[in-house]
Amino acid sequence: MLNTLLMAFALMLVLEGLLPFIAPLAWRRFFLRVAELADGQIRFMGLTLILAGLVLLILVH
Repeated sequence: MLNTLLMAFALMLVLEGLLPFIAPLAWRRFFLRVAELADGQIRFMGLTLILAGLVLLILVH
């Protein structure tokens, strides 16, 4: 269980690092735009990502 969790975390880090490595300017522009959003909009994005991840986990499992 712990091994699977660590592998999932490692894969997340790899995927999160791809965009800043490949296109740092696009990554910076994206985060500047996100920083301008209201807190509620950012929370909604976070909730949407959590739900999408849970659905994907259920479908894969």
